[in-house]
Amino acid sequence: MGKRLLRRYYSQPATVLAADLIGKLLCRRTDAGILKYRIAETECYYREQDTACHASKGKTERTKVLYEKGGTAYVYLCYGIHSLFNVVTGKEGFPEAVLIRGVEDYNGPGKVTKAMSIDRSLNGIDLVTSKELWIEDDGVRPEYTAAKRVGIDYATPEYRDVLWRYIIKDGRYKAVQN
Repeated sequence: MGKRLLRRYYSQPATVLAADLIGKLLCRRTDAGILKYRIAETECYYREQDTACHASKGKTERTKVLYEKGGTAYVYLCYGIHSLFNVVTGKEGFPEAVLIRGVEDYNGPGKVTKAMSIDRSLNGIDLVTSKELWIEDDGVRPEYTAAKRVGIDYATPEYRDVLWRYIIKDGRYKAVQN
């Protein structure tokens, strides 16, 4: 059985946690019971200087959750269709987060949230205390690879080309290609 991740864990920078979250269990309580899926793909978004980060234009109504303490859920609507789930990390006041791009059996951040019934009603919840959405560590430490992030052509070359996407090395999981 896994142990719920605590505030100290989430207080680390996204540049550390994006890789470390690979293999952890994303947990969601639904009417059908508790769903648990192993995190298989993540992306790091790091502070206002990262031109791919939503906070690169500063604090807005949409991005204010990114400035919360580590362990806060940031769920936003993408293309007016998909809710995407991010884990806010680091210290309060410094916007950074890890996008959960894939879990076992579901590759793509929109597929993850649909399969796990994660929507914008969960935006801003505390993953440390929530009974609806949290992350557990059961000690599994899979191998992973690093790659460029996906869908950020608008970012400057420095941030477009950084290897801040992490993908589990597992034959059952197929990452979405660029």
